[in-house]
Order: sequence, then C-alpha cells, then structure tokens
Amino acid sequence: MSFGRLHHLIVDCPDPMVEARFWSEVLGDPITYADEDFVVVSASTSASGLAFQRAADLTPPTWPEPAVPQQMHLDVMVDDQAAAGAAVLALGARRLPGDHVYADPAGHPFCLIRRPTWAPPVN
Repeated sequence: MSFGRLHHLIVDCPDPMVEARFWSEVLGDPITYADEDFVVVSASTSASGLAFQRAADLTPPTWPEPAVPQQMHLDVMVDDQAAAGAAVLALGARRLPGDHVYADPAGHPFCLIRRPTWAPPVN
C-alpha cells in the first residue's frame, strides 16, 4: 500500500534555467514551468519530472572525493554511451572519474548507463 506518488526530484543549483535547459536537451522533455528561482522539466504540464531551484551558494559535489557528497545523481539510460557522452559534453557537461560519469553544469554527477535489455530503445 502506498500513500503518495513522486512529484518532482528537486535539484539545488545556482542557475535553474541553465540546469533545466541542459536536462531538457539530455532527456528530450520540455521545460514546462519557469520563474526566476524554479524551473521544471517534464513530459507535460501534468507529469512529474525534474525541478531545479535556485541555491546561490551551492557547493558542488567533489566526486569521487567524499569532501562534498554527491547529494543526488541521475542514471540516464542511453542506447550508445559514447555518442551520448559526446552529446552531453557538447551541452556543457564535464567528464568525471568513473565509467561514463559526468557532471551537469552545476556540478551534479550523473551516469550514462547502457539501456537494459528489458527497456525499449531510447531513440
């Protein structure tokens, strides 16, 4: 039995629109809400998704060093890890140590995982 449903994963960042544009391109979902301090990326205005809220003094994670924990991370399933890696770098990500690990523009780690066999193709 459950009594709730996930609405959005809220991510702190210094510039919500920069983060939202990055993740909108990576995931192929539109920006469905935006104000100066809060921006949502989701499949539609009635779907859950990712939300980015302004945290002007955010200290980015120091992956893989534990000085500043990763705080959250996303696993993004892709059909081709090399092509997806090149695409996220072109969007403003940077490579981190590890197997297909990157940081988004605010420094949050995320992983590009090979699509599991049970999942339909991404593209």
